[in-house]
Amino acid sequence: MVRNVAIHAPHMPGASTSLQTSYNWAGYADVSGTSQEFTAVSATWVAPTLKTCTSEDRVVVDWVGLDGWTNNTVEQDGTYAQCFEGKPFYGVWWEMYPSNDIQIAGGLTPGDSITGSVVRSGTAYTLAVVDHTNSADSFTENTTCALSTCLDTSAEWIRERPGYSIGLAPEAPSSAVKFTAASETGGGTVGNITSFPTVYRINCIDATDSYNIAQPGSVTTGNTFTATWKDSW
Repeated sequence: MVRNVAIHAPHMPGASTSLQTSYNWAGYADVSGTSQEFTAVSATWVAPTLKTCTSEDRVVVDWVGLDGWTNNTVEQDGTYAQCFEGKPFYGVWWEMYPSNDIQIAGGLTPGDSITGSVVRSGTAYTLAVVDHTNSADSFTENTTCALSTCLDTSAEWIRERPGYSIGLAPEAPSSAVKFTAASETGGGTVGNITSFPTVYRINCIDATDSYNIAQPGSVTTGNTFTATWKDSW
């Protein structure tokens, strides 16, 4: 929902996948130093279920997107699960630079099968979430961004505790989310998470850099991994 906040552990030479940490992201990112490298990203997952909602507001979002790893432009969509005033809320959303305003596109039932995708053709973007369980929750949004503004230097598959003007939200305790069929198109070639030369595995850590808030497992078959909730703060 916002760009990655704080990057630690620089790329390890010779490693196909390097470990990174972030205060709000957990998952994987394919990263390039070339502008307009990526033209598509997608994945399928099951919308998670909140475990317990207390009086404290907490939220978790799962998404795919382009950009945001090393810049402030984000082109993302996915699902959210929020504990608000002791009650669970679920929905689908999208976000597009330059407004970076979260656009709630509809409701959602936990357990629904979801496919999220972002596709770029020149300056035109198509952001879509397909709910395979309940088609009424699906949406497609068409928008644009100048090539000089949205550089498309990264593709991501992320579980996030989003940030607001007052800081990062506590991550809502929820069931693990399993990203499958994760794909990207980079340099005109269709691939998966681990087929791209530079892959970052990202742990979401607490503000003291002491423990994980959320953690992705290893990638299997190049396109599947599970991100697990560990703590809220």
